[in-house]
Amino acid sequence: MYLTTERKKEIFKKYGKSESDTGTPEGQIALFTERINHLTGHLKKNRKDFSTERSLVLMVGKRRNLLNYLKKKDITRYRAIIADLGIRK
Repeated sequence: MYLTTERKKEIFKKYGKSESDTGTPEGQIALFTERINHLTGHLKKNRKDFSTERSLVLMVGKRRNLLNYLKKKDITRYRAIIADLGIRK
């Protein structure tokens, strides 16, 4: 599996408050970004995998909703996570 428990803990430790705090928007956005990057690489090799393509589109939408929420609540945290992950609007 590409996303192990240890890797998830590293992501939440880096972007969240702690490695066990999985509820912060920054941690969830970082996890979605990791999964989106993996699926993008998969779809470059397997162009006709339409179920994965659909799940990728849904995941991008979920990440967008979290980013919109964070933008409404705290613009400085939003700008920090955008700059750190290299996500463009």
